Amino acid sequence: MKNILFVCNQNMDRSPTAERLFKKYKSIDVKSAGLWRDSETVLDKKLFNWADIIFVMEEVQKEEIERRFWPGKPIINLDIPAVYYYMDKELIRLLKERVKKILPLH
Repeated sequence: MKNILFVCNQNMDRSPTAERLFKKYKSIDVKSAGLWRDSETVLDKKLFNWADIIFVMEEVQKEEIERRFWPGKPIINLDIPAVYYYMDKELIRLLKERVKKILPLH
């Protein structure tokens, strides 16, 4: 089982939507976090170490994670801007389309 972490800025809309959407798959364990201090769940070293693969929503988030922790862990930019609300239909469509290109899920 792979540990998958979704990260956005505040862990309010994009990454919690991804967590809820992909939790139903039994082949992966999924969590979400944010980079900002006021995030619902703040990305820390423990969560970073837990993850096998990290999906970020924007390139700046990938750069921030690499700066805070270290490069080397797979960090994949989904290129989804902060214009969507939690469980927005278009956000769900984009997440499914982009994540399933990288992770074969059944």
